Amino acid sequence: MSKSSTGSFLESVSRNFDKAARHTGLHKGLLAQIKACNSVYQMRFPVKIGSEYKVIEAYRVQHSHHRLPTKGGIRYSQKVEQDEVMALATLMTYKCAIVDVPFGGAKGGVKISPREYTTAQLQKITRRYTTELIRKNFIGPGIDVPAPDYGTGSREMAWILDTYMTFKGGEIDAAGCVTGKPVKLHGIQGRTEATGRGVFYGIREACSNAEDMKALGLTPGLAGKTMAIQGLGNVGYHTGLISQEEGDVKVVAVAEYEGAIYKEDGINIKKLAAHRKKTGSILNFPGAKNMEQRKQILELPVDILVPAALENQIRKDNARRVKAKIIAEAANGPVTADAEEILLKKGVMIIPDMYINAGGVTVSYFEWLKNLSHMRFGRMEKRFDQRTYTNIVETIERMTGKSVGAKEKEFLTRGADEIDLVRSGLEETMISAYSQIREIWKRRKAVEDLRSAAFVNALKKIGSDYENLGIFP
Repeated sequence: MSKSSTGSFLESVSRNFDKAARHTGLHKGLLAQIKACNSVYQMRFPVKIGSEYKVIEAYRVQHSHHRLPTKGGIRYSQKVEQDEVMALATLMTYKCAIVDVPFGGAKGGVKISPREYTTAQLQKITRRYTTELIRKNFIGPGIDVPAPDYGTGSREMAWILDTYMTFKGGEIDAAGCVTGKPVKLHGIQGRTEATGRGVFYGIREACSNAEDMKALGLTPGLAGKTMAIQGLGNVGYHTGLISQEEGDVKVVAVAEYEGAIYKEDGINIKKLAAHRKKTGSILNFPGAKNMEQRKQILELPVDILVPAALENQIRKDNARRVKAKIIAEAANGPVTADAEEILLKKGVMIIPDMYINAGGVTVSYFEWLKNLSHMRFGRMEKRFDQRTYTNIVETIERMTGKSVGAKEKEFLTRGADEIDLVRSGLEETMISAYSQIREIWKRRKAVEDLRSAAFVNALKKIGSDYENLGIFP
């Protein structure tokens, strides 16, 4: 990624902020404080790779301290630059506010391509990066809590936790220094699928409104709608899988690093993932056609387009060729500000990244709470609820003289496990947040689109926090 393209990402975030700021009624000084990145830590550290020493460039940006800890993922990519990390940290602040998660925004980046390193080398880099964060007080359960992002996962989060505990072994809440950890290592069930499931819930909410769907020439609901997914990583995979299994959506196209495929009658995402694992590529999937260029997927005439890869995918030069009626920004910043102006004039609904991909930080919040409480969700109430439901069913059976089948009884009387509570909490969060955004969009005629409405919602919440702190009366 060139410096200009990362700069345009930060510029797009800034332009979207300015577009919404005038509708908030907040003081200019307060808006300037909300907009600015509070802390930027740029580092370079040596790591021995084989017989040579390699100097690694890395960052951690804390955008806002209006609430602590700050929160945001760490990405490993050769395209990492300071402006990009600042833009991502900024979005995290607004994202947390939109879904009512009490964190400030942060983001981290390590400028490496994970494919070029062995597991042992990646572990060495991760542990050294974590050490640098500890030295500068840029990590801790009450300070700054990282999470997975592009190029990282639960494995890297486990290395971060272990490194942190080596330095802070006596800290009782040390497990809360990072989220996205393996379930067996203080993680939480449902975290892996969280962002993709959140995308599904968000799309489902948007498509449930008959008035909005009529304006797009679509019927309400998800069933039968066509979807194209750019990126079959964690987010794209779970978005597609859950949309198929719980929404009856037809995924007709998928693009990945190696190319793109199209299948008019639908692609089974689970089978596609198995095919890719076996062959190393999504190409030549049985029954599907290989597309000439992977970015052609952005221009297919589908109902829903899900860009789940990187930022700046839909730009001024290709926006006019986009034919999707709904764009769900599963990635961060896939649509530039210039492209958005073109798409909105065409009548495209853009469900903004700062809302639609907030499932990850929402469930990270649940994991953080679990770590601070030192107890898994459901432990105290599951059996009590199960006995209560059983008593209710048995009472009805006695009163009516009719019995319920064993399977039905088991379904009616089961108590909630951790995964049930996590999914329920995420669903409630996404439904509530969309309702708030849509109300602003429809209530204020000057707020022309969902992204501006999301920004207004976030800025007013953050502004209220600052005012409550007494900084801006």
